[in-house]
Amino acid sequence: MAASQEHITAGLPRGATLMDGGVAFRFWAPAAQHVYVALDGAVSYLPDPGDELVKDPATGDWTGFFPGAGAGTKYRFHVIGPGGAGFKRDPRARELELYGYPECDALVLDDDAYPWHDQDWTPPDFADLIVYQFHVGVFPATDANGRDRRAHRTAKLLDAAQRVPYLAGLGVTAVQPLPVVEFQGEWSLGYNGTDLFSPEMDYCVDPHALAPYLDAINDLLAAKGAGPLKFEQLAGQANQLKAFVDICHLHGLAVIFDVVYNHAGGGLDPESLDYIDLPADPGPYNNAYFSSEGWAGGRVFAFDREPVREFLTANALMFLNDYHADGLRFDEVSVIDAKGGWAFCQELTRTLRTAKPQAVQIAEYWGEFPRLAVQPPPTGMGFDIAYSDHLRNAVRAVLADRGAGIARLADGLRFQLESWRSYHCLENHDVVLDMDDHRSPRIARLADGSNPRSWYARSRSRVATGLLLTAPGVPMLFMGQEFLEDKLWSDSPGHTDHLIWWDGALGADRHMADFLRCTRDLIRLRRSLPALRADGLAVLAADEQNRLLAFHRWVPGEGRDVVVVLTFSESTLYDYRLGFPRSGRWREVLNTDYFDHFPNPQVSGNSGSIEAANGSATLTVPANALLVFRHDDR
Repeated sequence: MAASQEHITAGLPRGATLMDGGVAFRFWAPAAQHVYVALDGAVSYLPDPGDELVKDPATGDWTGFFPGAGAGTKYRFHVIGPGGAGFKRDPRARELELYGYPECDALVLDDDAYPWHDQDWTPPDFADLIVYQFHVGVFPATDANGRDRRAHRTAKLLDAAQRVPYLAGLGVTAVQPLPVVEFQGEWSLGYNGTDLFSPEMDYCVDPHALAPYLDAINDLLAAKGAGPLKFEQLAGQANQLKAFVDICHLHGLAVIFDVVYNHAGGGLDPESLDYIDLPADPGPYNNAYFSSEGWAGGRVFAFDREPVREFLTANALMFLNDYHADGLRFDEVSVIDAKGGWAFCQELTRTLRTAKPQAVQIAEYWGEFPRLAVQPPPTGMGFDIAYSDHLRNAVRAVLADRGAGIARLADGLRFQLESWRSYHCLENHDVVLDMDDHRSPRIARLADGSNPRSWYARSRSRVATGLLLTAPGVPMLFMGQEFLEDKLWSDSPGHTDHLIWWDGALGADRHMADFLRCTRDLIRLRRSLPALRADGLAVLAADEQNRLLAFHRWVPGEGRDVVVVLTFSESTLYDYRLGFPRSGRWREVLNTDYFDHFPNPQVSGNSGSIEAANGSATLTVPANALLVFRHDDR
């Protein structure tokens, strides 16, 4: 007799659903001949008629209710198809058994088991986003004595949580970890996911090692007036990811998860969603979840199939609803578009905006017409923000070539999507990764390849970072960029010579500590001056002879004028005449030269203010420096 159909309705979600008295399963395997649920350990399982799910021929779903099963119950699907028989992990498993992957069971999850503390949290407006990107596996990890634990050991989500106060002090408003879902192997960038609904188990702490982490997390909660977690509330992998988000929210940081819907794998194993129904011919056209095409060593999803689109949309909704995410960064939307997923993107963005309109949707889209990513349907895909590389390429060109034109910087500054919709960075996980020969140096080493701590490197890097944080659009910093880290990074904890040098930022290296102070003040300034987050932009000067760029920022309809002046000249410019948009007193609210050997005893500048009259002002511009002036509306 097949499994009970009690509690089985048309609206039952796919996967395992915990309910009163048991667990209901719904599993999509359209070509399968039989599907069984193997409970409580599948190693020696033999199919039992009472475990067999019932197929709905119209949808290809197999369903059944199992009384007595509950939170923590282990399960795997035993599939018999035209091509044979074997186990399959639930593609929607919310948590996997911590041992034995990939031949491991899924665990039934109680979504209400984690006691959230973020009830008063409100995410920042999209225009107020200042994003920090990092990789969980190599970000931070210290023991109780402050010793670095990252050498040959993947860092954990709960390690990253302990760095949240630092990030809050830096002033960023959002964090963007690289993908956190299960992938093959102990370390990876995360873009080869295999179990998209399950946290990466190598980023999670085994219950046997949890005690010191529980103390550290509870200290962080207590510092914000929140109640402690119990051991069992932090022991699960999903709960550890929730705790990370919870800690971020309590410290004023939004969380934007990086999701990969253009492909899965490479490295899909026989128990994964690959050939989920075991077809007779496991060829490229007989794969339920995937098309016949590949990308980045993995398989491209079949965007023309409704169950596949629903699978990916449900994954996005899980992050927004169950993990309280404040947004999603969608990897390589260009590939989704090129592989037939244009309509899927429109459907996805519409569904997510309806479910959680305050959640930002960021597209990595490198199409010929990037505005299509952020235009609403039917002409566009409907994302909120799209990547732009114009400013990044311009800054890198100027840093790499002392003769590169300032006009290119001006053009990079002007090339913006409407409003705050451009996503800018100077470094990211791809650009400065130590992998392929096309990777680029980090900003400090690009500024001076012979000595990334020289005055030349320090001063030019401050200008580059200052431009990123005063330009229109949404800025993103990559881990270590905020304190002059010059090494390419690696996702392998075994590459100890590539790990971020936190000691340098925290005082062991004077120049790194000074640079961190400068970055903090730049971020503080962006957050305090509405003009730096608004749409108003006009280039006032692009002086090639003096390698100077000046631009005006303002709030349309309100003013609040700000002028940014920067130069890559190696000599200080005295009595420099510059057109200003308004007469009157302009306060010099930031001077990057001040942060060299902070406080710089030989700083050049304007003694705190200048006076503009008849459309211009005379000022001093320090060598390789960026100045910010705010109009004094007395």
